[in-house]
Amino acid sequence: MLRTVGLIAVAAVLGLVGGTAVGYRIQADREPTALPPLNQPGLAYPAKPLPKGQEPEPLSAAEDRQVKTEGDLRKLLLPRPAGARAQGQDGWKPLSQYVSGYSWPDAALEYQLDIGIRRIATRSWREGGHRNVLINLVQYRPNAGMGALVHVRQQQANPISEESFDTIGESVKGSTNGRYFVQPVRREAGYLDLYQAGAYIQRGDIAIEIYVDDTRKIAEKDIRSLAERQLERL
Repeated sequence: MLRTVGLIAVAAVLGLVGGTAVGYRIQADREPTALPPLNQPGLAYPAKPLPKGQEPEPLSAAEDRQVKTEGDLRKLLLPRPAGARAQGQDGWKPLSQYVSGYSWPDAALEYQLDIGIRRIATRSWREGGHRNVLINLVQYRPNAGMGALVHVRQQQANPISEESFDTIGESVKGSTNGRYFVQPVRREAGYLDLYQAGAYIQRGDIAIEIYVDDTRKIAEKDIRSLAERQLERL
């Protein structure tokens, strides 16, 4: 009985292989069958070549964002205002230094590498008595997915989830997903009052981070202006 079952199984396998071989042989002997036409012919744009001299002009370097962001990213940072004093690092920021600002640097390093971080350009300054401004342009590798968007969404979620914020932030003009935030004052005995504001914006493969702190109230228009002007440079 077992021998019979085994023979049937072998025959079934041989029949499958043999049938496949015959099928390939028949197909090879036939003339190729033409594919049916597309349901929407003429999808190419323009449908007909434009006459000579009417071709669209290529984008200039100023109009092509990819050309701008593939160059020296430091040149796209907002310049320090007149009278402001340089403070902290100005130029390229090492990844190790960047993640050191997080509560869990090791986890932040792993996270940034996972989403394809490429390089960071930074500028910071102090203006007036106690106002500090920090801007980071964090660029991600285009083949790593939407690293800049993922990072910006995550950063925006942090202040939104903080109980000290009574707003989800305001939209940044000219951006599809940028938002800026103004945090209520923090008071602690023995220390000056602390006011903070920030903005997170994604433009292509670049995440814009802007941080402002002061011992005096930060006007909403101040952080909004910084965000809009930095975005315009990209």
